[in-house]
Amino acid sequence: MITQKTKYALKSLMALGAVEHGTALTIEEVAQRSGAPKRFLEHILLDLRKSGYLGAKRGRSGGYFLIREPSKISLGELLQQIDGPIAPLPCLSRRAYRRCEDCTDEQSCQLRRVFGEIFYSYLLLIESLTLQDLLKDPVIIGKSLGIEAGPDGLQESGSSQQPVAGE
Repeated sequence: MITQKTKYALKSLMALGAVEHGTALTIEEVAQRSGAPKRFLEHILLDLRKSGYLGAKRGRSGGYFLIREPSKISLGELLQQIDGPIAPLPCLSRRAYRRCEDCTDEQSCQLRRVFGEIFYSYLLLIESLTLQDLLKDPVIIGKSLGIEAGPDGLQESGSSQQPVAGE
């Protein structure tokens, strides 16, 4: 299960990925578009910046922006960066391996074998997906970010602004 922090991080990255690459959004704009509380978002965006996903601009047109193209941001990498090890058992973790305390023999452990197969399939899937995959469907991203998908792409609900993505 992903944490609330990860959900906010993903929604924030989706908001930043829905605008033209390199366009900065203020924390307030990211909070509004992602639905994440500003007080949590400040820490999340700072962590994403330290991890090399975001850049920051100072001044009137300042804010946060994606450094990497959405197609270069792996969901698997991102989940591990934010939440740490994602393995269901400590003995299956690649980065934080730890022998299970109650296990007498990993080689014959039925739980390890079954959850290992499940986890391997999960890893293959999330490591093959990118932020771009989350941004592909204008209807999905629009509902997630409170933006309507019209004939010209994504537009903020109830506004006559220009499309922000999908052109």
